Amino acid sequence: MARDGAPYSRIVLKLSGEALSGDNRTGIDPDVLRQICRQVAAVVELEIELAIVIGGGNFFRGVNAAAAGFERATADYMGMLATVINALALQQELEAIGIEARVQSAIPISPVSEPYVRQRALKHLASGRVVIFAAGTGNPFFTTDTAASLRAIEIGADILLKATQVDGVYTDDPRTNPDASRYRELSYGEALQKNLRVMDATAFALCREHGLPLRVFAISRPDSFRNIALGGSEGTLVFSEVEK
Repeated sequence: MARDGAPYSRIVLKLSGEALSGDNRTGIDPDVLRQICRQVAAVVELEIELAIVIGGGNFFRGVNAAAAGFERATADYMGMLATVINALALQQELEAIGIEARVQSAIPISPVSEPYVRQRALKHLASGRVVIFAAGTGNPFFTTDTAASLRAIEIGADILLKATQVDGVYTDDPRTNPDASRYRELSYGEALQKNLRVMDATAFALCREHGLPLRVFAISRPDSFRNIALGGSEGTLVFSEVEK
């Protein structure tokens, strides 16, 4: 049971591969990796069960490679393997600061990770370990956003948190439009009606149909993750009409 008045018992964090690269845009920035893992540790200390779905865009992005001429399924499998690299980096850094973590890959890679098994993941979470889900869904043509939505529903998470480069969902891209304003909250239906690209369509539909709330935020902001875990209103909350 979570402590310190935290409203969530189990959280899934969707973390992009690019989040690990910092200003380098590619690869892994050790300082950024440490900063993210310290934020994760602060949430684990609240006795909240935490799983992470990690992307691989800092190394390889299947969609981009397909556009450049790679066969799409092969490109997507290559992207899945890139997520395993990031998952292992997260695991190593978390364990270096005293947080137990396990990597579960949707593509079996027995020397370096466990296969994804739902019941085993739940046991790890109940034991206080962070579970890092790698290799997306294990299938081409599905994004890690979809994998995050799917895993969150499978393990019964209270909320899905999506860490992005901006601090929420905006009326327009705030990096190019200084007049763009941030939504504090909106429904999945409103996001669809306004054509706001929060997640891909499959991931969006899964969250909406299963009543899974989503909060979009910037993990680069100090203590943002912990503040949300304690019920703070960082970023933008996207809620299901089923809940309301």
